[in-house]
Amino acid sequence: MSVRVRFAPSPTGLLHIGGLRTALYNYLFARHHGGQFILRIEDTDQSRYVEGAEEDIIRSLRWAGLLYDEGPDVGGPYGPYRQSERSELYRRHAHELVQKGYAYYAFDTPEELEAMRERLQRAGNPSPKYNAITRLSMKNSLTLPEEEVRRRLEAGEAYVIRLKVPRGEVIRFYDEIRGWVAFESEELDDQVLLKSDGLPTYHLANVVDDHYMQITHVIRGEEWLSSTPKHILLYRYFGWEPPKMAHLPLILNPQGGKLSKRSAAELGIPVNVRDYIEAGFLPEAVVNFLAFLGWNPGDEREIMTLPELAEAFSLDRVVKSGAVFNFDKLKWYNQQYIRRKPDAELVEAVRRELIARQMPVPDEAYLFGVVRLMKERVEFIHEFVTFSRYFFEDPTEYAPEGIEKHWKEDTPALLEAYRKRLEAIAETEFTAERVEAELRALAAERGVSAARLIHPTRLALTGMTFGPGLFELMAVLGRERCLRRLHRALELIPASWQVPPTPE
Repeated sequence: MSVRVRFAPSPTGLLHIGGLRTALYNYLFARHHGGQFILRIEDTDQSRYVEGAEEDIIRSLRWAGLLYDEGPDVGGPYGPYRQSERSELYRRHAHELVQKGYAYYAFDTPEELEAMRERLQRAGNPSPKYNAITRLSMKNSLTLPEEEVRRRLEAGEAYVIRLKVPRGEVIRFYDEIRGWVAFESEELDDQVLLKSDGLPTYHLANVVDDHYMQITHVIRGEEWLSSTPKHILLYRYFGWEPPKMAHLPLILNPQGGKLSKRSAAELGIPVNVRDYIEAGFLPEAVVNFLAFLGWNPGDEREIMTLPELAEAFSLDRVVKSGAVFNFDKLKWYNQQYIRRKPDAELVEAVRRELIARQMPVPDEAYLFGVVRLMKERVEFIHEFVTFSRYFFEDPTEYAPEGIEKHWKEDTPALLEAYRKRLEAIAETEFTAERVEAELRALAAERGVSAARLIHPTRLALTGMTFGPGLFELMAVLGRERCLRRLHRALELIPASWQVPPTPE
């Protein structure tokens, strides 16, 4: 059978970055084996449904390039792909389990369930469960007379259907990442399969859908490992062959705990895919980073495209232990992908950024100059503008620390002399080599170091004390901008800011 995998998120909020990694591993596995990648929306818990969440999931997957073969918006032979549209299928199978003796009706009220928990906790049970022992003292079809069960059902009394977990059994299954895993049935509760509103829980719907959609491999997060023995029981009770299971390692925050929303917020790490999109991360960088968050290709490669990842991917190279989310490493990936982009593509990206910020857009030749000078220095596309605003607007403020450190008593005279030398250079000869030669010649004539001119010139042209090489910067800015900004700085930096000369 052809490999068929699914990503099955619940639309209870924006797509988590960990969810995107799960989707990515499913996608890579499917593409590696020439199989199908399916998107299924598990929306049976209507109390937690968030408007717009499904759209965010779809948008995030497309942004990352994880195009699915079947799904709610593209269709397919095993639809519908929203669980809320498959309710009758689940109800039928839940009642089938009752008829076979593998499940039962439970009529306990919320108050009765809470009383049971409190009673067991007082007796020394720290984590009471509705299980093979406690169900015998509860109100269900295993303890009530058959006539009373029938009466309650016919009267429309609220009930749930629970899985009848066997007592004293070891439930074993093979995990493609972890090897053999075993659970004692005493550790499990009699899981609710069908809720009182007639909708299934995740456990029933998950198993039924995976069977009918012919899923061959279930690749999901480690948090679902403890639920798997319940799923194995359901497959056994239905007489179905279970898919192969693979549980991915947890994503850890840099301090070692699980990357929860709270811990991520404390560490300044975004948790939703939308946050990464809005922050300006490139999809290629995020995908490459996530692929290595718990997996490696077995060689020295770090930069790999989506097709390259798919070709190399295998579950046997997925680690068992948690993978630490290194935010600085992700930014490094983003930087590497910017450096690898063609200049023309970056020029268009910078143009869009300027338009979005309602800033003037220079001609294409000028933008190419900016891109070539800055592409090795930025981590994000927006930094072509946000960190280098001086390329597009004349500075009106100047770094105070730069004035204090570099603006000496003779600085205005030196800059004015340099400005006159630049004025004498033709536009076509205004190169990095020429403006550097003029500055160093002037410094030699005045008997000062070149730095006495370099630092205040940078301050005058950019308002900042750091940036790319000054002479390459000047060549990109061009003759007219440099002359205008030098003149303006000499006017705007008042004498009161000037540091008096050191007494002899």
